[in-house]
Amino acid sequence: MIRINLLPHRAEKRKARQVQFIAFSVIALIVGAVVVGLVHVAISAQIEYQERRNQYLSEQIVLLDKQIAEIQQLKAEIAALDARKTVVEKLQSTRSDVVHLLDQMLRTLPEGVHLKTLKQSGNKINLVGYTQSNARVSTLMRSIESSPWLESPTLIQVVATTAGGARMSEFTLDFNLTPQLPVTTVAPAKAAGTKG
Repeated sequence: MIRINLLPHRAEKRKARQVQFIAFSVIALIVGAVVVGLVHVAISAQIEYQERRNQYLSEQIVLLDKQIAEIQQLKAEIAALDARKTVVEKLQSTRSDVVHLLDQMLRTLPEGVHLKTLKQSGNKINLVGYTQSNARVSTLMRSIESSPWLESPTLIQVVATTAGGARMSEFTLDFNLTPQLPVTTVAPAKAAGTKG
């Protein structure tokens, strides 16, 4: 016997396809939402990780800036200490020069010559004084030239003046101080073969 289906089969198929379409759409929507959620979580985790790294780098930069400032301060202190050390070493090496200068001035100053000022600038000495005659200035210059600590006397000027009611000549003289290296004496060695 032949069965004839008089029910509207096309409408049922259409309805089944609509249900299937809606089910697939809902599944696709859920899968899409899950994928978007996972991507959002992954990106948020990456952003948070990068922000933590940026925060760490910022803290390290602040620490390094403090260390750089301390290093710069230490360098400035070292430079100041080096400058002081250089000055002290220079003073140590030249402290006896003034004593030798005054000693040599006492030895070389002839009678009748009086000092007004004595200025030292490095190794250059400027002397201003009074004398009764120009010959005594020449004697002073020869004494300076023959001194082991003084050299290169140069007469700048001689001016007639009165000092203490007497007629005098005021002179200006430049010369150089020559620092001497300390001389070490060596004890003579005993001759070989001599009996002590």
